[in-house]
Formats: sequence, structure tokens, C-alpha cells
Amino acid sequence: MDAAQKEAKMMETEITKEIRAVFKANMKIFDWDIPENDQREAANLILDTMQKAIDELRAETEAGGFDNY
Repeated sequence: MDAAQKEAKMMETEITKEIRAVFKANMKIFDWDIPENDQREAANLILDTMQKAIDELRAETEAGGFDNY
């Protein structure tokens, strides 16, 4: 295991907490903005958007976008 893999493993819990926090914050916003909100639909829409953002970051990374970050 190289240094980057060790660091990622150490940060795994924190990254997971941060992702969950973003998800939950957006769930609250949906609830505030849409009183008759369908929770499951909202969750799936948020997750779809988060996945799209992750996919875009992965593509940017693969294209070298963070090589000199």
C-alpha cells in the first residue's frame, strides 16, 4: 500500500461523514422547499446529482485536471 492509499484509508470515515452531511443537508432543503415532498424520490434525485458530480470529477481527474493541484 503506497502513501496515498494509506492516507485515503485513514480519511475514509471523514470523507463518508462529509458525503452523508451534504446528502442530509440537501434532503432538508427539499423538505423546506416542497412541503408534500416524496422522501424516497428526493433522496434518489439528490443521489443522482451527487453521482453526476462525482463522475464529472473522475473524468476531470482522468484528464489530468488535478495533476498539479
